[in-house]
Amino acid sequence: MPFIPHTPKDTEEMLAAIGAPDLEALFDEIPAELRIGSLDGVPEALSEMQITRLMRERAGQDGNPLCFIGGGAYEHHIPAAVWDIATRGEYYSAYTPYQAEASQGTLQTIYEYQTMITALTGLDVSNASLYDGASALAEAALMAVRVNRKVKSRRILLAPGVHPVYAQVAEAIAGSQGLTFEWLPVNADSGKVDVDALPAGREPVAVVIQQPTFVGTLEDVDRLTDWAAEQGALSIAIANPTSLAVLKAPGHWGAAGADIACGEGQPLGVPLSSGGPYFGYMTCKSGHVRQMPGRIVGRTTDLDGEPGYALTLQAREQHIRRSKATSNICTNQGLMVTAATIYMSLLGFDGLARVASASQQNTARLADALCAIDGIERLYDGPHFHEVALRLDRPAAGVLDALADHGILGGLDLSRWRPELGNALLVCATETKTEADIAAYAGAMRDVFAPTARRRA
Repeated sequence: MPFIPHTPKDTEEMLAAIGAPDLEALFDEIPAELRIGSLDGVPEALSEMQITRLMRERAGQDGNPLCFIGGGAYEHHIPAAVWDIATRGEYYSAYTPYQAEASQGTLQTIYEYQTMITALTGLDVSNASLYDGASALAEAALMAVRVNRKVKSRRILLAPGVHPVYAQVAEAIAGSQGLTFEWLPVNADSGKVDVDALPAGREPVAVVIQQPTFVGTLEDVDRLTDWAAEQGALSIAIANPTSLAVLKAPGHWGAAGADIACGEGQPLGVPLSSGGPYFGYMTCKSGHVRQMPGRIVGRTTDLDGEPGYALTLQAREQHIRRSKATSNICTNQGLMVTAATIYMSLLGFDGLARVASASQQNTARLADALCAIDGIERLYDGPHFHEVALRLDRPAAGVLDALADHGILGGLDLSRWRPELGNALLVCATETKTEADIAAYAGAMRDVFAPTARRRA
């Protein structure tokens, strides 16, 4: 409901009903010295027409730049129907479906989402979403400790391609619960795990493998998953869901597949919105389901034999004793999951594969165009999905500032996260980019790297 139009008469009647003389009496418990008479610095109120114009002007200040930033959040085309449906009142204001008899539509939507995510990841069971991709990794690490009880080390090994923000969030959430996170060795030439230097005797609870990696490379996931199993560890996969339309699903990695898959669901119909809200997904093998955090929706039949849906597993602290809960993070992103379900339904697997293929091809074209400029080269050789790391002959921050002047968001400066890489820039092109867009970026980069620009730099 946009607003509740209480008239003065309505207010008088409500105050009379509760026996209060006026509105001020409702706040008489607040000491006078803690109350203020006015809000200094707050401008005069605006009308609806004025505030609409102001917000449009503010939005216009952002401009409409071409975006080539990746690094965990991606600009994909979202069919108009996705959010037209997701913002209908039935979904937009729906809360947790505790009462199944009144929530069949929401429950069926979540059930369909779980079915699609398990199909993408090649695993057996999905929960009904988590807060975001980074916290999903933390939850997966904690889950691995509960599942792999024979290993007492509480040590989690991270492949070097794991997103650094994910590692930081996992450390913040799970580190306080006694888990330790250690990085596997990196091959400086390939940017991937140095498989010839994999450590022995660490007794890890789990090994975390991201595919594609943070810097855009592709790991030998089969070998790493098998190595984790040889160490007595579970394997946790972090995967971009769009990439799973063209890359091997985590459930098929190695001889037995990854045990848990998680990641960020934002590419599935959620727009870039100043950092969120997004949602985390998680799937696992059926044998681990009792330790999965969050909720699971199941399909059953009612007394009349008709299909119905219910929350079949909801092992979180709202429902059981805190000490027995698999998670104390209550938030799930139901609205984002609804949008993702609609997005995947509209595109289908073939449509998602076309999105993934077009993104990969556009990134290859972009990398080729940029590397044709003197002073730019690929940081790593080898296959990639839709992100490529480039080595520049000057600091990336200055280059990105100059590109912004051309109306281009040119990528992610890797020096903030991986300073050992030097002047490195991560670029991404999705299916939204045309040949003209790629040519515009390359042209702007040539201007930035022109001899006169080089002297100014």
